[in-house]
Amino acid sequence: MHDLHTHSLCSDGILRPQALVSRAKTQGVTVLALTDHDTVVGIDEAQAAAAEEGIRVLPGIEFSCLWNGVGIHIVGLNIDPAHPQMQAAVARQGESRETRARQIGEKLAKAGIPGALEGAKKKAGDAVIGRPHFAQFLVETGRVSSMNAAFKKYLGAGKVGDVKQVWPPVAEAVSWILAAGGVAVIAHPDKYKMTRTKLGRLISDFAEAGGQAIEVVSGHQQPDLTRDLARIANQHGLYASCGSDFHVPDQSWQELGSFSALPDDCRPVWELWG
Repeated sequence: MHDLHTHSLCSDGILRPQALVSRAKTQGVTVLALTDHDTVVGIDEAQAAAAEEGIRVLPGIEFSCLWNGVGIHIVGLNIDPAHPQMQAAVARQGESRETRARQIGEKLAKAGIPGALEGAKKKAGDAVIGRPHFAQFLVETGRVSSMNAAFKKYLGAGKVGDVKQVWPPVAEAVSWILAAGGVAVIAHPDKYKMTRTKLGRLISDFAEAGGQAIEVVSGHQQPDLTRDLARIANQHGLYASCGSDFHVPDQSWQELGSFSALPDDCRPVWELWG
């Protein structure tokens, strides 16, 4: 069982990489990719744990980027985390996240919510900081009752804490992954809520830039969607990936290894590395 899209507390998950690997083994996963947002800091710990657990951990990452003004996530699989191009990319993404976090903190302070930046940084710890950490702070301080409410009231599009991020273009993120010897994958293509025509243009541009695969299966999804994404992958000559997009234990729709198999007519992405 391959699970090629997961997160630890090094980004916006809640398990240490070691605990993530242990849970993956329990869930029947034999090949796991740790794909934290814009960071590779957890990979060494995950691979050390994998050696003890007897499973394989692929080094990975999930880059935030833009395509025609739309936020897109590109997963890099089987990368070299120490490659200079990858290290430079991670540093650049971290700087962008830090700048955005400061701006969110300033906006929330002006709205009468002081200490949000410091609170979010405390929640993030050593992880790359993101909006979920601000949401956790808002819940903890009683401003909202849930993470979902934090985004609806303060952090979502058009809300007081909404700060547009200056992410790199998709083609640039793909180039980083290829330079580090990895395979570039469009994460959860259905989540962008594009028309099939627009999604087709995204995938064409992605493939032209050197992208090699799309996530045909992302967590629990309807069989019709899986078949549709499989057709799209095949139409564009791309490989198929699959993953839970795991963040938190006991969420059935994103549990490790808990998703349907790739359709038989797909070319699995792991054929690219054996």
